[in-house]
Amino acid sequence: MAALQTEVSLCSQPWQRSFYIYGGLACNSLMADFWSDRTPLHEAAYQGRLLQLRSLIAQSYHVDTLTMDRVSPLHEACLGGHYACAKFLLDNGANVEAVSTNGATPLFNSCSSGSATCVRLMLLHRASIHTPYLLASPIHEAAKKGHTECLKVLLSYGAHIDMELPVVGTPLYSACMARAATCVAVLLQSGADVRIGCGQDSPLHAAVRGEGAIIVDLLLDFGADGCCRNVEGKTPLDLSSPNSAVRIALQKKGPCSLTQFCRFCIRRSLGRSRLHRASGLFLPHSIKDFLLYQ
Repeated sequence: MAALQTEVSLCSQPWQRSFYIYGGLACNSLMADFWSDRTPLHEAAYQGRLLQLRSLIAQSYHVDTLTMDRVSPLHEACLGGHYACAKFLLDNGANVEAVSTNGATPLFNSCSSGSATCVRLMLLHRASIHTPYLLASPIHEAAKKGHTECLKVLLSYGAHIDMELPVVGTPLYSACMARAATCVAVLLQSGADVRIGCGQDSPLHAAVRGEGAIIVDLLLDFGADGCCRNVEGKTPLDLSSPNSAVRIALQKKGPCSLTQFCRFCIRRSLGRSRLHRASGLFLPHSIKDFLLYQ
């Protein structure tokens, strides 16, 4: 008899997200060929139950017990944003570089949950800030989820701000697509190149598609080219809806002023790694604030 497939939603158990029932056994819908074999250690880590974690480890549960899709308890502690549990697991030898079958690392999961403390903890334990798994990039995940504090921590540890990946583009492009305005602001102020998006599609194209008028204003202030064309030959204005806030934002911005051009030139001359030194220049405070968009 063919196995009966029934989608279930168990809101009381967030770790059982997107699961299906096959003949009474649960498996992840993203990994339909594998049976889930989560342990009490995984559940305790995800739920943030530190005392239970201690008890289970004392009962000889292995700290790096993996499911069939290679999810570790540390993955789950980070996905739940539980710093104390994550630290306990690391202190007991958990592998900070564990990679699940879909490419997720504990650092990626920390960015997904928005836990800046977990992000910092993973990096302090020498987690790789970049990953060869293109769809599981920590900085892209933080940017698109709107987790600005995670983004700041990653950037302070040297994350590649303009890393362009196939399909998802740069972190700035991802943030624009997700309408994560605060992350867009952090990336731009940190020196992200406003011209690099996803192939010929610019961050401004992405912001227009997302109807993010505030983001459009931000991008234009940082020198985005409103006349750039994507692979279809369309400008951001071509993609905007008539009478929309985005279209109005695009149209109200005339040619850049001389002061704007000077700001772009000085910031580019300083370079991304030295932008913070603008505050130490022998200039009036108003000019330094102008250079730093403050």
